[in-house]
Amino acid sequence: MRNLCCVAKTSSHHQPPLTLTPRQSLESAAVYGIIESAADIIERWNTETSTYAKVTSMFYENKQEAMVFIHRVKDLQKTMELLVSEDPNSERLVRAQRLMEIAMKRLQKEFYQILSMNRAYLDPESVSTRSSLTSERSSYSDFNDEDSHTGGDSIVEVEEASSKVMTELRSIAECMIGSGYAKECIGIYKSIRKSIIDEGVYRLEVEKITAVKAKRMSWEEIELKIRSWLEAVKVSMETLFKGEKILCDHVFESSDSIRESCFSEISREGAILLFTFPEIVAFRTSKKNPPKEIIFRLLDMYTSVAGNWRAIEAIFSFESTSVVRSQALKSLVSLSESIRSLLLDFESRIHKDSSKVVVHGGGVHPLTLSVMSHISLLADYSNVLVDILAGSPPPDRSLIPESYLNVSDSDDSPSSELVIRFAWLILVLLCKIDRKANYYKDCSVQYLFLTNNLRHVVSRVRSSNLKQLLSDDWVKRHVTKIKQFSDSYKTLAWGPVLATLPENRAVEMSAEEVKDRFEKFSEGFERAYGKQGACVVPDLELKEEIKLSIARKLVPVYREFYNTRRFVILAGAGDVTVVRFTPEDIENHLSNLFSGEGISGSSFVSSPSSCRSR
Repeated sequence: MRNLCCVAKTSSHHQPPLTLTPRQSLESAAVYGIIESAADIIERWNTETSTYAKVTSMFYENKQEAMVFIHRVKDLQKTMELLVSEDPNSERLVRAQRLMEIAMKRLQKEFYQILSMNRAYLDPESVSTRSSLTSERSSYSDFNDEDSHTGGDSIVEVEEASSKVMTELRSIAECMIGSGYAKECIGIYKSIRKSIIDEGVYRLEVEKITAVKAKRMSWEEIELKIRSWLEAVKVSMETLFKGEKILCDHVFESSDSIRESCFSEISREGAILLFTFPEIVAFRTSKKNPPKEIIFRLLDMYTSVAGNWRAIEAIFSFESTSVVRSQALKSLVSLSESIRSLLLDFESRIHKDSSKVVVHGGGVHPLTLSVMSHISLLADYSNVLVDILAGSPPPDRSLIPESYLNVSDSDDSPSSELVIRFAWLILVLLCKIDRKANYYKDCSVQYLFLTNNLRHVVSRVRSSNLKQLLSDDWVKRHVTKIKQFSDSYKTLAWGPVLATLPENRAVEMSAEEVKDRFEKFSEGFERAYGKQGACVVPDLELKEEIKLSIARKLVPVYREFYNTRRFVILAGAGDVTVVRFTPEDIENHLSNLFSGEGISGSSFVSSPSSCRSR
């Protein structure tokens, strides 16, 4: 009614005298009473005529009178609408219009002061948690101790203060909008609240980073920015934008269009800035060779955006904020593309690994350590990887042996394809490790190398989410394979030593034959121990299993031979020095096996060779 009620005053001598009916006289008196009643309180708070009104907040000093002020202004507006319909040139309408201008000026001042002076109760965190305070307060009522009551009282105070301030703002907004002063009200709100949101975004260290600037940044700098961004998204979605949306919806409840306009202008710029960052980082990873660990930061960002998607749709639901949703979606798409590319690069690096490094003592190869560390960390993101990899071609199932993984050709679900991808990566690693085993000259060390590396693979699977993906069946199959490798190692390394002792223990032997057996055993044991003492088994449990297994096969047989045949040499006055080891000596030596300190030179060569059947 602002423009409608701005009318010019007309001289009374141009108008003929009016003859009023009794009813019209009553209505006229009512109109006069409403205008004068409004004038009384409006003039009292006129900032141009009252020094007190100029320096004092009406809502702060006397909330009851402030609400009366609101009601009087609303009544005045209704009266002005009536006067316009009856007599647009009425002097009362002109007076009412002047009073309305004074009232609106007062309410603008109050609106500004409340927004400015109550930031503690209107900060996004207070507003965003306001809806949960009631439930928290009720939970406190279940306890009777003094501390609980104190905490409950504190929550009540915060809730009540926040609610009162928001109610006051809504009352003023509704009054100003209803009186035709929506533009002034919205202008004040946008100005103050946008500065608060912009400040919040700045404090969260969200800044505009161009593709050119990102290109010049080191990966360490980018990773720090990503970690800061992840925290910023959490606070923004749970507090900053959520709280502003709640406040905006509450204050401008009476107008959908104003709610949308205010929230959009206040939050859109900061939100777009926030959700553009992942796209910039994804672009950066596609232009330079990034460290392989960067994929986990990209996955963190994807998880953050995807995990907040419902909140993004709810908070930025307006048509005018659809650009925020679009930007968040663009970032998800860009992150997905970069992650898929990095996964392909990771597999390619395994295939192309041409290192001829020979690990001392047949230990775990660095490739096994790094690849399994990477894969086990990737498994932590299996939930989002299902979505990211959906639609991209999986590995050819025909290349995966049935003995390696039981795969159903009919199961083409996203989760099944993810299992195949992880199984394939590990299979690529195992094939590469199998080839690297050929760099060991000693066949027994080749098998120990395979045992150690497969044991590490299985251990990483068991201790990570890979176990849930690959299943217990996969683990059991490879535990069996570990035992096969281990048995082959023991047979090749210690079988020749055991073969120096007679198979038929009851057969009669001459002193010379006994002496020859002792000499061969001692020489064989020293030779085997010299080689195998240089070997290592990093897994302590596996180390004890192998040592115990070797001792169980070798020591009892030698002890029986030692106890039953040693007297033959003594009785014949033979050379007792051929008996170099007691059974206890053998046990002690075996207990110190895999110390990595034996004679290792003959175990390795630079050219590959294999004494294992494929």
